[in-house]
Amino acid sequence: MGNSAPIALIASALERERRKAGLSIAEVARKAGIAKSTLSQLESGSGNPSLETLWSLSMALDIPLTRLIDPQKPAVQVRRKGEGITVTSQQSDYVANLLSTCPPSAKRDIYLLQVQPGTPRESEPHPNGVIEHIIISQGRARVGLTEDPIQLYPGDYISYPGDLPHIFEALEPDTVAVLVLEQN
Repeated sequence: MGNSAPIALIASALERERRKAGLSIAEVARKAGIAKSTLSQLESGSGNPSLETLWSLSMALDIPLTRLIDPQKPAVQVRRKGEGITVTSQQSDYVANLLSTCPPSAKRDIYLLQVQPGTPRESEPHPNGVIEHIIISQGRARVGLTEDPIQLYPGDYISYPGDLPHIFEALEPDTVAVLVLEQN
């Protein structure tokens, strides 16, 4: 392959993409039609893969060939306070600002919550498998399953099944939290 695709870059990309796919070396080698020892050598940085071998590996990993030979830049997303889509509750002083939508390969959304004391935000169950993760960053709140919410302080974290009735009740003015909604 020459100097245009250094073996260290290919080795790193192969291992990263194989792990991302959740496959063993044996599984990828079998799918690609190459020896397990060949793939082990390539991932360790020893070996000089042909274009055909790289093509077979990319097909086995279900990725474009370029992902193995061109370094990827990490995706960085910044959303400043107040940016993004904001939704408010009709039943309580509860504002959710969408920070990050769920990409097609994942099943989660991230919200910044800004909540005032008063009527608690009582949520109906979400679809089966939903888990909510909350981190309090300012103020205090009672959060969790409706039948047994837990008082949280800044820096506290809680997770609970979102497919059961749950509640968020601010106990101090200007309570702020981060909500990660995850679906299995």
